[in-house]
Parts: sequence; C-alpha cells; structure tokens
Amino acid sequence: MQAIREYFEAITPLSDEEWNAFSSKLSRQEFAKKSFLLKEGKTEGYLSFIEEGMARFFVSKKEEELTFDFAFAGEFLSGYRSFITQSPANFNVQALTKTTLWRISYQDLQTIYATTSVGNRIGRYAAEQLFLAKASREMDFLTQSAEERYLNLFKEQTRLIQQIPGRYLASYIGITPQALSRIRKRIY
Repeated sequence: MQAIREYFEAITPLSDEEWNAFSSKLSRQEFAKKSFLLKEGKTEGYLSFIEEGMARFFVSKKEEELTFDFAFAGEFLSGYRSFITQSPANFNVQALTKTTLWRISYQDLQTIYATTSVGNRIGRYAAEQLFLAKASREMDFLTQSAEERYLNLFKEQTRLIQQIPGRYLASYIGITPQALSRIRKRIY
C-alpha cells in the first residue's frame, strides 16, 4: 500500500488525513495466473493498483483474441471506460501472472472525490495519463512500423515483456506471431 501513497505523492502532496481517507477504502485482492479481472459484458466496479503481477486487455473476435493493452506492477489498472460510465465492458482483462491488486470501488472513489480536494487532483491526473497513453498508442499505429512498436514496448518494459507470450505481443503490435518471430530474428 505504501507504493500507492508514493505514486500519489509524486503527483501532489497528501496529508495523513487525506491518505487515511483514501487508504481506508482500499481492499487487497490476489488473482491466480489466467484469472479474469474483468469479463466482457460485466461492469467494471474497481480502480486497481497493481502491487505485483501483470495483466492484458483483449477483445474476443470470432476465434481469436486481440490484445490491445498491458498493465504492469506499479501501475493502475481498470476497464476504465466501463468504470467511469458504469456500463458493461466490451473487452476482457486477464492476469498474465499471479497478480495482487489494491482496489477501490466506484462508489468509494466518488466519495473520495467529493470529500477531499486531493482526490480531484489525482483523478484528473489519472484521466490525463490514460488519455495520453491512448493518444500515444493511436499515433504509434499511424506512424510506426510493427518493428518500431515492438522495440518501443521492449524499451519500456524489458524485463516484463520477456514474460508475455509472443502471441499476445504480436496481437498488441498488430501482427501475426510469425511476423513477430521474424522481427525478433532480425533484432537479435
């Protein structure tokens, strides 16, 4: 839980009172590898911070799964569109490894927003970061080759990327597993 406070305090100072108000609403939950954190058709009820582990976001299309995002330890995780609209998700979130989350419910987060000034600052920052990540990914798909997208992902999460199955990485950068294998051969 201390990692969450440090994450927040890198954004804005927190009084002990504000931290206690927020942390009292957190619950810790562990998920086994391959567990679903959110299933398509279900409404996201939590904003979570990953203490350990990693997850992938994907859509099921016919008989294939298209991975469109990853989340790693030290980051927030949520089916955010479903969370903020409180409507069913049209995608899945799955643990890729044993994953430990600190979670706050939608209703408890609304209470934090209403009762603390720091909650609004942190909420705005989180929304801005999610927007920037989405905009960056969209621009990458428009301006970079698959090899460049792979290299950028590898630079950002070197240690963790080695743990993600190739079929998920290939899907994430928009290519087949065979094309990813060719890219890896050229690079290494």
